[in-house]
Amino acid sequence: MHCPCILLIRFLNTGHIPQMFLPSLLSLQKIVKAGDKDLDGQLDFEEFVHYLRDHEKKLRLVFKSLDKKNDGRIDSQEIMQSLRDLGVNITEEQAEKILKSMDKNGTMTIDWNEWRDYHLLHPADNIPEIILYWKHSTILDVGESLMVPDEFTAEEKKTGMWWRHLVAGGGAGAVSRTCTAPLDRLKVLMQVHASKSNSMRIAGGFVQMIREGGVRSLWRGNGINVIKIAPESAIKFMAYEQIKRVIGSNQETLGITERLVAGSLAGAIAQSSIYPMEVLKTRLALGKTGQYSGILDCARHIFQKEGVAAFYKGYIPNMLGIIPYAGIDLAVYETLKNSWLQRFATDSADPGVFVLLACGTTSSTCGQLASYPLALIRTRMQAQATLEGGPQMNMTSLFRHIIRTEGAMGLYRGLAPNFMKVIPSVSISYVVYEYLKITLGVQSK
Repeated sequence: MHCPCILLIRFLNTGHIPQMFLPSLLSLQKIVKAGDKDLDGQLDFEEFVHYLRDHEKKLRLVFKSLDKKNDGRIDSQEIMQSLRDLGVNITEEQAEKILKSMDKNGTMTIDWNEWRDYHLLHPADNIPEIILYWKHSTILDVGESLMVPDEFTAEEKKTGMWWRHLVAGGGAGAVSRTCTAPLDRLKVLMQVHASKSNSMRIAGGFVQMIREGGVRSLWRGNGINVIKIAPESAIKFMAYEQIKRVIGSNQETLGITERLVAGSLAGAIAQSSIYPMEVLKTRLALGKTGQYSGILDCARHIFQKEGVAAFYKGYIPNMLGIIPYAGIDLAVYETLKNSWLQRFATDSADPGVFVLLACGTTSSTCGQLASYPLALIRTRMQAQATLEGGPQMNMTSLFRHIIRTEGAMGLYRGLAPNFMKVIPSVSISYVVYEYLKITLGVQSK
């Protein structure tokens, strides 16, 4: 039997290309990029042969991972199980459609030759491409850090691409938060100071900030908000990977329930580690011009006047907010992702930029809406010491006070500027992430 590499080269030389290869030739640019070892922008004969042989080895590994029964054939049940492991649920009818696209002899199973021939030049050669294309929390930054961490494939971990993704995501988050910082500070001011008797509008809030401290005051508190991205992302990722091991899963990815549990625990650990920075961010955002000379000066003032415990004010509502935010964000995102994959993922799991941004924006907005009352109570508790003559209340007392004096709408003060920054935050973070990915040499495929 001829090596498929040699057969394909013969096809290319004769000008007669089998039908099974035609759709795959649309991915020629990706093939050139993957096989171009000397980075001259061209694919010579040796590089092409090397690419095909390397590609075939990867296909063999994927085929073996899908072949749960070890009988040398893949059936519809094995496809359904493999996708289920990734959190993608499909019907048997949909699995059979996948089989029919590769099954040449009508047996409704796929042997190695059918698998290899179909995927040899196909861009979607691996089910974990769903993980590659559908990253969520790493790419999109909406100012909150309560999302369940993204999964990384075994190949990304082995090649070190995972840390480049995290660095790119951190850089994108820093730019995104800086661009939307005025809206974020306005949200904090409205959460703390707005009430029935003190109605604060968006335009009036900006005018008030500029009159008090000039245009630069719009970015007050942004420095610490950017600084905390790196430690929080690193701690959350490491905690998530360790919790996955404790859970005992030896699969490349976790199921939805396991992801929610592991992600929520990892988020709680990360938030506990950097929570004093959250308090500093709130105090700086609420501070008057000249009140603090910087982050360290603010920390020193809090420590001297209120003690160490002040750095953990609002900690409990913050921890409680992780569950509704992470759970709803993950559930909505996975539902939208699965719906798209079932309807439109014919040749590739790549959703494209607009679908990815739409799914991420929708799920993040739903998560924020569900957890917003807890976020408001957290901010009020962090700020209580700054309100002269104000009562020092715990979480339940503050909740009752807001309901009694302001009604249910009082739990959603500042929601408008919070939602106004979602779309620009997501868009900016995605664009910067893609740019940094190229700069850092991240390969998605």
